[in-house]
Amino acid sequence: MVSLTVFTPTYNRADLLPVAYHALKNQTSKDFLWMIIDDGSTDDTEKIVREWIDTEKDFEIRYYKKENGGLHTGYNKAIEMADTELMVCIDSDDYMPENAVERILTIWREKGSSKVAGLIGLDVDEQGNPISGLFPDVKTFNLIKRVFGEYDFKSGDTKLVVRTELYKSVAPMPVFKGEKNFNPQLMHLKISLNYDFIPVNEAFCVVNYQDTGMTSGILKQFYNSPNSFAEYRKFQLSIPNSPLKFRLRYSTHYVSSCILAHKKHFVADSPRKCSTVLSLAPGFLLSRYIKYKNKG
Repeated sequence: MVSLTVFTPTYNRADLLPVAYHALKNQTSKDFLWMIIDDGSTDDTEKIVREWIDTEKDFEIRYYKKENGGLHTGYNKAIEMADTELMVCIDSDDYMPENAVERILTIWREKGSSKVAGLIGLDVDEQGNPISGLFPDVKTFNLIKRVFGEYDFKSGDTKLVVRTELYKSVAPMPVFKGEKNFNPQLMHLKISLNYDFIPVNEAFCVVNYQDTGMTSGILKQFYNSPNSFAEYRKFQLSIPNSPLKFRLRYSTHYVSSCILAHKKHFVADSPRKCSTVLSLAPGFLLSRYIKYKNKG
């Protein structure tokens, strides 16, 4: 069995997938498999991938097509089907540098253990510039501490390589009917309650953001997936020892999402009732603003 699952959730990206595929063909280590989760594509994705499956000899390609449900449901399916030690998500518009798999596995074999969640490496642009800057000089790196600003570290995307058994311990993410924007970061934060990552100042992924991706139109996502965001904010509020400014920020978004989702008992359901009550007014105003921006 190979050591690493590279999984790619995709939807109507038949024109972009060949870049990711050829980058994997050029990997200096073939100790991986590629798992493609097709989120109900209507273009030529299936045809192209099945041609690769029939002809590829250097590494295994697994293809699963599912009903369209959003990125988080792609994660759910990939985690359900994975049977390797490690997993890494490479989006359909991104690709791995040719030595990425080799470096990931070499570093993991040198430093990895059951005491850590995995590795956290760099996302870089086409010129090789880190999206987030470099990691601080620390032995382990915690995602919750990062959110709370405890590191001297620029915000921006990074690439996580996660122990599959830990993914399986926090998956699947909840699925709400008609909602397709649930940030998989929820699972990573849940893992980070008990585990740190080993930081690696090396490029694991070259990113190329597309305007149709999840990173665009955040207010539209808030509006179209209120139950999902309410669930996400509820978890954020449950994080122990969170600074007050973050509790108030999360409470405001929690209130807003609950109003948009027409939840009636959200104060009683909140892990932080005090800050939730304090955030009723700003949360209401935020919900009105989100409605206005999406109906204007």
